[in-house]
Amino acid sequence: SVSPGDTSVLAGLYGPAEAKVSKELPDRAALEVLLRPKVGLPGVMERSREQLLRQTCEAVVLGVLHPRTAITLVLQVLSDAGSLLSCCLNAACMALLDAGLPLAALFCGVTCALQADGTILLDPTARQEQEARAILTFAIASSERKVLMANTKGSCSVEEMQQCLAAAQHAADTIFQFYRDSVRRRYSKS
Repeated sequence: SVSPGDTSVLAGLYGPAEAKVSKELPDRAALEVLLRPKVGLPGVMERSREQLLRQTCEAVVLGVLHPRTAITLVLQVLSDAGSLLSCCLNAACMALLDAGLPLAALFCGVTCALQADGTILLDPTARQEQEARAILTFAIASSERKVLMANTKGSCSVEEMQQCLAAAQHAADTIFQFYRDSVRRRYSKS
């Protein structure tokens, strides 16, 4: 489970298992992402986030090694105090890493809130998101800080978007260091 601030998401990864024929891909593993809200049933919001998460994971998982199999990633929201999509991205990457799946790169999520005066806030709280002019979430790969996914809500100029991206790429370095440290800690214990 990953929790920046007070948002926390629990991730579970199942597979590679035999794929249902309807979902089977002949050349690689089929990846399914399920996002479960804290209460109630998944809705439109969860569905669109599942798609963004799946596209991001597919960009790095070397699924060619497990053709005709299915990998299911289940993300359960435990609490949402803001920056939920980036928290889900980080939980997803940690789950893939934990499962020992072959990855072309690591990735992380960074959320930026653009305030009315143009100030950029990283990892905004739910309240800061409500007051923001725009909320931008980026999935950034560890190789060359490449952008795997960008999601924007609200309005911002191209220049502002570039400023947010630069801030997100800078913040990503810290998250990748956190990944490396936690992996190192895990292996030094065993």
